[in-house]
Amino acid sequence: MNFPDALPIPDEVRLIAERLEHAGFETWCVGGAIRDSLLGYEGKDFDLATAATPAQMRKLFKRTIPVGIEHGTLAILDRHNKPHEVTTFRKDVKTDGRHAVVEFGASLNEDLARRDFTINAIAYHPITHEWRDLFSGAEDMEATLIRAVGDPEQRFREDYLRILRAFRFSARLGFEIETATWDACNTCVAGLQHLSAERVRVEWFRGLEGCRAAVEFVACWRESGALDIWLPEAVGRYGGRAVGGEAEGSLLEGIDRVGLRDPVLITCFLSDDPAATLARLKCSKVEIERGRRIGKFRGQWPALASEVEVRRWMAKVADSADDLVWLARVEGVANGLGDAVTRVRQSGAPLTLGDLAVRGDDLKRAGFKKGPQVGQTLNALLQIVLEDPTLNTNSALLERARELLASHGTKRRD
Repeated sequence: MNFPDALPIPDEVRLIAERLEHAGFETWCVGGAIRDSLLGYEGKDFDLATAATPAQMRKLFKRTIPVGIEHGTLAILDRHNKPHEVTTFRKDVKTDGRHAVVEFGASLNEDLARRDFTINAIAYHPITHEWRDLFSGAEDMEATLIRAVGDPEQRFREDYLRILRAFRFSARLGFEIETATWDACNTCVAGLQHLSAERVRVEWFRGLEGCRAAVEFVACWRESGALDIWLPEAVGRYGGRAVGGEAEGSLLEGIDRVGLRDPVLITCFLSDDPAATLARLKCSKVEIERGRRIGKFRGQWPALASEVEVRRWMAKVADSADDLVWLARVEGVANGLGDAVTRVRQSGAPLTLGDLAVRGDDLKRAGFKKGPQVGQTLNALLQIVLEDPTLNTNSALLERARELLASHGTKRRD
């Protein structure tokens, strides 16, 4: 791969680099934006690496945010208040597989040598347009390879999250993981259990969102053993097969076929216990509850020939209807469910207590006692209008409510 004569670096990034260089601090563009630009993708968030320490940067720039100052990273705000990350050249002094103690005063070459993969260890000078590619990252791009910088086992033991990053880059770019790097992933995979759930979740979700094929991305997690450590519920709900068998292939092919890239939904579809999996990944309470509902209702498909059954199903599953429609599409069951749900919504048919043409106060004025009787009656009326939406008028429902009250009173006397 031949390097271009110049990259279209945003003006604000170039101005930051120029100020640092004019103050005597060597400064280069590094990171994912360089990689993506070389691969033909839009380069976003051009990061800078510099010889300046955080203290020296603060003297040069009035508006900074210490986003990772212990590792030498400041966000410098431009005139539009957009942050641009600038990190001091550094080298690792000590690592435990999760955190690194770094030392400033390193050279650019030393800084590049501590990076994870060769395709992420290319630097570009935004002023002189010089390129620095010490580890043949451009060659690996051309060969479509993910290769660790230096000794792959050492790279992974410095930060086990790099194993998951290898899977994500491979699935997003369609690159193969180089043999020694893949072997090191397998050798070091047990270290993943020491990572925080938040960091693992970010890699899992970003991988699912950006992968070219979910089949390939999940295969990396399964074959390495990462899935067993962090998503043990992702076992076969189909014929008892573990993820990675024929059942998984069918499910993931369905995900790819319909173009689903919602990471929460995909996680739920793969898991025997979606709520437990999402809880382990430290997802939000909303996401965990979403998973709980999906786990509760999946497989309970309505009879599509009956709009009454579709309405009753929608009332039961409530906010999970759209998620379950996706699941039906992925699994190739209940074909036409999405169209049926759309027709019901377009019809304006009542589906919830809030859609009823009567309220609790209406029932109290009609003679119902305050308390459980009101709620029970409203639920009974909802079942009536799910059967026949034309009855959802105030007068019709009050009449039915009185009939229910009279029937209830008769039964009590009996």
